[in-house]
Amino acid sequence: MVRYSRQRECILRNLQSRRDHPTADMVYESVRMEQPNISLGTVYRNLSLLSENGQIRKISTSAGPDRFDGFTEPHVHFVCRHCGNIQDMDYNSEINLFDKTSAPFSGEIEGYELQFFGRCGDCLAIEKNK
Repeated sequence: MVRYSRQRECILRNLQSRRDHPTADMVYESVRMEQPNISLGTVYRNLSLLSENGQIRKISTSAGPDRFDGFTEPHVHFVCRHCGNIQDMDYNSEINLFDKTSAPFSGEIEGYELQFFGRCGDCLAIEKNK
């Protein structure tokens, strides 16, 4: 059992109130407004703990530093390979990936994370206007 921490609760509330998938540094800058004495190390440790406990999602990509998501319900992400922006995407839940992948597999699948990659609308618009 992890004991209560006001700083951890502040970090969790911050993440649950936003949809921009911030980095640890972005969370730190935002949380400092409510907790001015919080350290960057404390933010990193608490993000790790919250992620391990399933209270937030850690999103690792090759497009940059880890990002964090306070929305833990199953959903899909789009990652822009150009600017690193991460967006939530609508997902057709009628497609059952478990049915498609579990037949030839002898283990037990507990979940999955799905990410799409490409260029976001903003990057495409900038490229088009060059």
